[in-house]
Amino acid sequence: MELADFKKILQGEALFRSKQAQKAVFKDLIKNWSQAMVLPLALRQKLNQELSLEIKAEVFTSNDNKTIKALIDLKDGLKTETVLMRYSDRNTACLSSMVGCSLACEFCATGKMGFKRNLTIGEIIEQVLFFNRYLKEENQKVNSIVFMGMGEPFLNYDNVLGAIRILNDKDYFNIGARRISISTVGIVEGIKKLTEEKLQVNLAISLHAPNDALRSKMMPVNKKYPLVKILRAVEDYLKATRRKIMFEYIMIKDVNDSLENAKELATMLSGLKPFIFMVNLISYNPTGVFKASLPERIKDFKVVLQESKIETTQRYKFGQGIKAACGQLTQSTADKN
Repeated sequence: MELADFKKILQGEALFRSKQAQKAVFKDLIKNWSQAMVLPLALRQKLNQELSLEIKAEVFTSNDNKTIKALIDLKDGLKTETVLMRYSDRNTACLSSMVGCSLACEFCATGKMGFKRNLTIGEIIEQVLFFNRYLKEENQKVNSIVFMGMGEPFLNYDNVLGAIRILNDKDYFNIGARRISISTVGIVEGIKKLTEEKLQVNLAISLHAPNDALRSKMMPVNKKYPLVKILRAVEDYLKATRRKIMFEYIMIKDVNDSLENAKELATMLSGLKPFIFMVNLISYNPTGVFKASLPERIKDFKVVLQESKIETTQRYKFGQGIKAACGQLTQSTADKN
């Protein structure tokens, strides 16, 4: 549902009616305008005819019920995927910003799909609306967001930032800016734009290699945005915002997980030490020819970084069994297990 259509259809109605309709959708989480009993019958009928609230999706749930993947049908027949990760203290929605992706990273199944199109603002926020409806029965809602699903958020910058403003707005989703994170491969123009924004959202940089030669093999986009350019933009961001930044690093067996790689990464990031940052190690989720680093190697890699006084964490694995884990989103109808 596009907000522009919502506002257009309600144009001419009294302001309080528009507010009632808005509350019904985003707070009461109705699925059909007939449920908005506060509105006059004639208006409900008009809205049902002109602005459907239906979100068609196929849902896959992990065995432990901590991960829910939704394969959402879009109006033009394409599909996008979104994932709900349920922690003990929060419900995090991993949002897509595109159908497919143009970057073709070697380790990412989404990149092998190719790029179909950008998602609109409405299609982005619809992912959160879907999960809020899903959680309503438990009197819960989505309270944190990561743009780590399909697509590169900074290649759809305007729509992603437009969606963030709605997600942050107290009259819509009321999700705090500090609970919203954007992950980028290092689109320098996007980092620079975000630096100028008056939003306290979090920024994550997908590094995955400690040098340009290796990174270019894994991520073709590195030829346009080499590490020196990315780190220069990151340093400017840190100086301007004083916000903590996260570097993501996928651990792939015998590719980027040697202790030499760890030492090289620590050296590369040492110039940022006056600022607050962290490295998040991510065990590779199977999507092709690669294999995940052994747990012992990840542990040793982490120790090297920590000995260099770099804060390092390891990401908890969500949704691998239903192809909902990092790098696995491909519009797949995974087995429900």
